[in-house]
Amino acid sequence: MEATITYRDQLYTFNPTQPLDISMPLHNKALQPECFWADPAQFDVIRVGDFVGSVAEGGSTNYKRIHLTPHGNGTHTECYGHISADENATIHNCLKRFLFVAQLITVEPQKLENGDEIVLLEDVRAQLQGIKCEALILRTLPNSDDKLTRHYSGTNPPYLEHTIGQYLAEKGVQHLLLDLPSVDRELDEGKLLCHHAFWQYPKNTRCGATITELIYVPEHVADGLYLLNLQIASLQLDASPSKPVLYTLSPVFPQL
Repeated sequence: MEATITYRDQLYTFNPTQPLDISMPLHNKALQPECFWADPAQFDVIRVGDFVGSVAEGGSTNYKRIHLTPHGNGTHTECYGHISADENATIHNCLKRFLFVAQLITVEPQKLENGDEIVLLEDVRAQLQGIKCEALILRTLPNSDDKLTRHYSGTNPPYLEHTIGQYLAEKGVQHLLLDLPSVDRELDEGKLLCHHAFWQYPKNTRCGATITELIYVPEHVADGLYLLNLQIASLQLDASPSKPVLYTLSPVFPQL
């Protein structure tokens, strides 16, 4: 099966039956990523009178309640409401399109004198020369699959040089996806400089822009251009658990 899209006057093909899921699955209580001291995601069986919401326990159906912290449990997408008191700044209100042309790049954080590991602007900019995209996906090295279950809290994980946020905003990148807990330092005295720069908040806020954190891009997915389907739950919150899915784009050139 083959479908086509046109982006910046270039025709591309992709196969909608071959998705590349770059979200992290969440399991009950264990085997899941965690950051910012969030409790593990938990699925509780609902019990009402003689009813038990578990087929395994003899119930007629599975019926469970989910305890989840979007910013702390697995892949999530956030809007500028993450740093704003505006009650209308929710991911449901801000994200109105769900298909974007995205560029995947792989970068290695560099160690600073203070021990911090940071993704540098110069390394991102070097890979985006001449590239126009609506979304940028950052895969960091090393890229082992223990990212799927890593506990980041209190470890000062790698983060982005805050000037990357300004650079991407100026470049017109609307959606930033990365496999780290945050674009900013774990403890930064509440400055959140990269968040502010990317959203251009509060003076020239990019209301439709989003940041997606804690993705996982497997090794077999090559750097390059993709169609991104950014799926969220319709929550009136600043963030939602999300499921970003990629489709490989192949340019179509006219026959001479």
